[in-house]
Amino acid sequence: MTTARRAPRAVCRFAGALLLVACGARSERPLSDAERSAIADTLRAKIVSAYDITKPGDAVARMMSLYPPTGNVVSASGGRVSVSRDSLEAGIRAFWQFVGQNMRDPRWTWDEMHVDVLARDAAVVTATYHVPHHTPSGQPHTIAGALTVAFQRRGGRWSVVQEHLSDLAPTEMADTTSSGMPSMPAEHHH
Repeated sequence: MTTARRAPRAVCRFAGALLLVACGARSERPLSDAERSAIADTLRAKIVSAYDITKPGDAVARMMSLYPPTGNVVSASGGRVSVSRDSLEAGIRAFWQFVGQNMRDPRWTWDEMHVDVLARDAAVVTATYHVPHHTPSGQPHTIAGALTVAFQRRGGRWSVVQEHLSDLAPTEMADTTSSGMPSMPAEHHH
């Protein structure tokens, strides 16, 4: 007897949501290159602004501005999946309390950002980042990772409806270049 391997439920939901959104847009006229570019630029700017931790004010509220004001958001991070906006916000607050607010002179840098515009109201962004900073004791430190987010435009507002976040492994973090940016294994270079 053979057994088929099943994809994790969150991955299936993520792929299914993207397929439904993309298939639902078939009756519309195709997007022009200018429209695709404008949507991609809007989403890049939205992400960069939300993660600009050098801005004064409430960093958690700024990061939460990426998500819809109500309803569920599917978020996979650290080997766990949450589906409620409240759980997502609690995770962002914990990150900010234990990591973010303790960084000295942080600079959130986006290394690569790939935007795939699926329709006028749907897009997926996959990006890598690193955040060089100093610890409270003055030691240089960097956090880094990758994220994939599915955006949907509802009522004229772009919001992240599903996401997957992954941190760069600590062993990879130890090997940094002279610029302070983590070195990536050869298979990760594009």
